[in-house]
Amino acid sequence: MHPSLPTGYSEVTLNVSRVSTRHTRLDTIKSHIQRPMQKLDTRRDAVRGFSPAWFTASMGTGMAGMLLYGFPYDWTPLRYIAMGIALLNLLMFIMFLVLFSWRIVQYRDFHHILLHPQMSMSLGTIPMALCTIIISLARILEPYEVQWMPMLVLVLWCIDVVFSVLSFLIIPFLVTSHQDHPFDKVNASLLLPVVTTVVAATAGAFVASVNNGSTATAVVLISYMLWAMGVGIAMMLVTFYLTRLIIHKLPPKETIASTFIPVGPLGQSSYGIQLLGIQAKRLFPDALPQIPYLGDVLYAMGFFLGVLIWALAIWWITHGIYAVIYTRIRGRVPFNLGWWALIFPTGTFASSSGELWGTTGYTFFGVLTAITTVGIILLWIFVIINTICYAWTGELLKPINIKHLELHTDADDFINSGEQTPERLV
Repeated sequence: MHPSLPTGYSEVTLNVSRVSTRHTRLDTIKSHIQRPMQKLDTRRDAVRGFSPAWFTASMGTGMAGMLLYGFPYDWTPLRYIAMGIALLNLLMFIMFLVLFSWRIVQYRDFHHILLHPQMSMSLGTIPMALCTIIISLARILEPYEVQWMPMLVLVLWCIDVVFSVLSFLIIPFLVTSHQDHPFDKVNASLLLPVVTTVVAATAGAFVASVNNGSTATAVVLISYMLWAMGVGIAMMLVTFYLTRLIIHKLPPKETIASTFIPVGPLGQSSYGIQLLGIQAKRLFPDALPQIPYLGDVLYAMGFFLGVLIWALAIWWITHGIYAVIYTRIRGRVPFNLGWWALIFPTGTFASSSGELWGTTGYTFFGVLTAITTVGIILLWIFVIINTICYAWTGELLKPINIKHLELHTDADDFINSGEQTPERLV
């Protein structure tokens, strides 16, 4: 008699359901805002669960600021935005350093971190995050001719080199002597403690650019050594990781963002060798006159090697895009700190492209840099907003096996316990 009645009732029911769902989401958001760290047993767990992986957020934020500051198509407001992001990165780095130091001092578990097969890899992110600050200071303050800036960045760079080399030498040894890394569980985070010297070499080029004389020459020579150390081992590990992918296929969806990590050593190597070539051409004719044409040769080599390594990075960045899309099609990818692995590595590729554009003047490189930069900035906004939200609830600060650490001191038991949380991913 009333054929439209059931349909009407169905529509009303659907609308009520939508309103109810909307109210539930609003109530959930309100609850999260009013009850920070609700996912933690106690507020102290926020310190105990603070992982060095958080410094990847500083790396990504610093990279976002540097890319905006060097955007190919100059627009003054972008530079001020980049300065704001650089300041945010500085504050983030200081906050992370305080929290991580607090954890180490209060819980005295640094030896556990060193022996942990995932958390130890993230220790390399600390000097790399510092490098983003050094580069930002050198680039942003140079036009203002701040007198104390060259000495400041030089001192910070020397500190960074010490920690980069320690990461490069100690952590890979622990990987081969103490830690357990089953081949099917290996991910690209093995590159993190190794690529520190490559990033330090790139920062050294910026430090040399604001200094002169023997100081700048010494910085460039040391940077070349750091670059060679890091690139050699990184290439070996990239090959090792590709072998793992061929045999055991893509990593789990929780760590799928790590497929972008190999882009980092390649993009940074390309960017760094180009910058060092520029400084060699500027300094070596006067500093090393006994070796004629050394500066010009290194400049040409820097450009040539930069192009070759940049081309190799294209394969890895394409593979990473395919891997993420393929994994997303097959199911939802949960958010975790590993998402920051999407920012810094792709940023190094954009930086290298920008340097090639500056050298050649080819429009292709300029357009590619601009497109990549816009994509990275949008991704950075998405990741940092989600990071803030998940950190507010305490989801990203859950301690790894905290009870086990309190009851046992045997590092091997801790490593083999098998309990992991989202913070392990980078």
